[in-house]
Amino acid sequence: MSDYKIILFDLDSTLSDPKIGITKSVQYALEKMNIVEPNIDKLECFIGPPLQVSFGEYYNFDGENTQKAIDFYRQRFKEKGMHENELYTDIPQLLKSLKEQQYTLVVATSKPTVFSEQILKYFNIEQYFDLIVGSNLDGTITTKTEIIQYILDKYNEHKLDDFIMIGDRKHDIIGANNNGIDSIGVTYGYGSYEELNSSNSSYIVNSVIELKKF
Repeated sequence: MSDYKIILFDLDSTLSDPKIGITKSVQYALEKMNIVEPNIDKLECFIGPPLQVSFGEYYNFDGENTQKAIDFYRQRFKEKGMHENELYTDIPQLLKSLKEQQYTLVVATSKPTVFSEQILKYFNIEQYFDLIVGSNLDGTITTKTEIIQYILDKYNEHKLDDFIMIGDRKHDIIGANNNGIDSIGVTYGYGSYEELNSSNSSYIVNSVIELKKF
């Protein structure tokens, strides 16, 4: 195992459980697009991937309708959704411990940076992170590959072996693999062991406590 120095954390379903806020905001957007989905459990697939991908993949929206749906989603998410969210137990202790051990911690999320910053402040954990990198509201830098590459460029004095990405979905693992860094898949989020394993995650853990031990 490498002597990592910079730890990248996904936000949704890795640091916190955002199910209610995300799925209800997707539900609201779909209603505005004349699609009724009463069961928010069916919308869990939207947790993790960029919205630009999910609306097209799951509802066959073209580019124009995808952007309309994202705009509707953000209406509700800004008002309510970002706070319909719950920090996973033991995350603050994990982050505090890592900072005490002098790791550099970075958030690497497909969620827009402006929302990510507000959520971290809401949970009072923003002080643990040296950098917060998300997508742009204009739809640029949305894939995890692009986000991780941006972070690597920011810390270009470090070698790739210094970095590791932690996340719960295949997009986190694929982004890490595409950039040549290691990854830890966490199964306590919304991605399955099978999804993480088939994406070639370097390591897989099942709980925050297990992650801390690692």
